[in-house]
Amino acid sequence: MRRLALLVSTCGYVGYAPIAPGTFGSAAGLAALYLVRLSGSWPVELAAIVALFAAGVWSGSEAERHYGREDPGYVVMDEVVGMLITLFLIPVTPLGALVGFLIFRALDIVKPFPARRLEDLHGGLGIMADDAMVGVYGNAIMWGLIWLLPGWLA
Repeated sequence: MRRLALLVSTCGYVGYAPIAPGTFGSAAGLAALYLVRLSGSWPVELAAIVALFAAGVWSGSEAERHYGREDPGYVVMDEVVGMLITLFLIPVTPLGALVGFLIFRALDIVKPFPARRLEDLHGGLGIMADDAMVGVYGNAIMWGLIWLLPGWLA
């Protein structure tokens, strides 16, 4: 089970990228978004977010035990879920997806309140919750940009 947890938490070992694993994990989130959007169904998109969040909590906790430290950098499932939340229900163009990606990465680095405090939650929940909160902020910013710049991003 631990191998499966590491496979899930690192998104098929994307988290082992030699530089910027979080950025590679966020890019994997864009790939996941593309696949989920093929269904054309927002309930499928929501179900994917919930399922991947739950899988991230479980696998993140296992990864912490395996690596012997909190929030190991190899774990990137949180970035995947954060990207999915950032673009949830937003009909983005490729440019819009890129802007969402950049917004999410910036917010993930800054971690505005209360995202940074959510990292203090125990185990995989702490790994996942801060990026989910950042994704909520990213989603709100994206909707604001779409309202301000109609036709540019969506």
